[in-house]
Amino acid sequence: MTDPALLDALMLSRIQFAANISFHILFPTISMGLAWLMVFFKIRHHVTGDDGWLLVYRFWLKIFALTFAIGVVTGITMSFQFGTNWPGYMNTVGNIAGPLLAYEVLTAFFLEAGFLGIMLFGRGRVSETIHTMACLLVAIGTSISAFWILALNSWMQTPTGFEMIDGRAHVISWMEVIFNPSMPYRLTHMLIASGLTTSFLIAGVSAYRWLRGDHGSDVRMALRTGVVLAAMLIPVQIMVGDAHGINTLEHQPAKIAAIEAVWKRESAVPLLLFAMPNEAEKRNDYAIGVPYGASLILTHSLDGELPGLDEFPAGHAPVAAVFWSFRVMVGMGMLMLAMAWGWAFLLWRRKDNYPRLALQGLVAMTFSGWVATLAGWYVTEMGRQPWLVTNVLLTKDAVGAVPAATIFGSLTMYLLMYAFLMAAYVSVVFYLAQKAQHSDDHVDNNIATGGH
Repeated sequence: MTDPALLDALMLSRIQFAANISFHILFPTISMGLAWLMVFFKIRHHVTGDDGWLLVYRFWLKIFALTFAIGVVTGITMSFQFGTNWPGYMNTVGNIAGPLLAYEVLTAFFLEAGFLGIMLFGRGRVSETIHTMACLLVAIGTSISAFWILALNSWMQTPTGFEMIDGRAHVISWMEVIFNPSMPYRLTHMLIASGLTTSFLIAGVSAYRWLRGDHGSDVRMALRTGVVLAAMLIPVQIMVGDAHGINTLEHQPAKIAAIEAVWKRESAVPLLLFAMPNEAEKRNDYAIGVPYGASLILTHSLDGELPGLDEFPAGHAPVAAVFWSFRVMVGMGMLMLAMAWGWAFLLWRRKDNYPRLALQGLVAMTFSGWVATLAGWYVTEMGRQPWLVTNVLLTKDAVGAVPAATIFGSLTMYLLMYAFLMAAYVSVVFYLAQKAQHSDDHVDNNIATGGH
């Protein structure tokens, strides 16, 4: 029989890690996409000679620096928990997780750290070519970082290329470990999510500036960039998500069963738009669905068969949490699609005469990418439960012997700090937007020399 105190420690450790990774992922999601857009802004300025693009670059450089800094700090605190809260994880799969995390530091973090200083403070001190190359290398570094982190996370979802010896995982093929079955789909999905999150952030903040009467060319350029990028990426993300779903059905059928709340194997499964999964009775209450929808999407056949949750004796994910997280992600994606395409039509027809209601809607969507990203990560992480590494390591077998009271104390500290940092971050972003109108009303000679 399981010790109740251990159950408390397990749940608190899960909540603490979830809080840490939820807060951390918000910032790399922006910094990855924004780093590449910073390169785009610089190249546009070089090609067109329009100083408006340089104003866009200078404004978003401040937000990039803030975002990058918070992302690094929260990543460090998160990594400590592998040793404090989850010693069983590194003890069992450390031969795989350790090197992958080390590769991320060696190939990505050092690259970012080495050229970030030039990107932030080098303009006017080095040539424009060197400065642009520094921006490019920082952007490449952020993407390499995502590659290694997603390789590890994907391996935990669909582990391959290893063998178990005396209760520990040992690598047989690094190529199979890194390029495991779900890795290409997760990496692509995450990189596009980063681009979408960043595009709505840029569009939303630009709309906010426009509403405040800041109608400069740089605001117009940033607004158009955010909207057009979002309008382009959303359809691609939908196609990638469809392919990812088919891959998940093949390699993680228990997760699909939880996402669609399928309790027993059945064919011609409806796509549930609304339901209250009832785990006690193994049924869905108040279900409203599209006939054959789930089968058609996941198997491309109207009578396609989907597995049921009763087929997994080791246990399954919390159905209601996974079911609703998935629908929040998809629902937000559909709202993004409508907003991006609606605004693309406005930009085409209305030029610079933007309706106030449309601008307010875009401001409301500023951090919509965060909502979709978090919902998607909850599906990914909760969906593989009760496994920490699928079919290799149960979550309950990895937790440490830290007293529940100690975990509760550190969890409370983390939550208070994260709430403060979140409020501060959002406040600073909009403060910079308010201040920008006064500091960048005109392009003077200082722009050409980086303000020196």
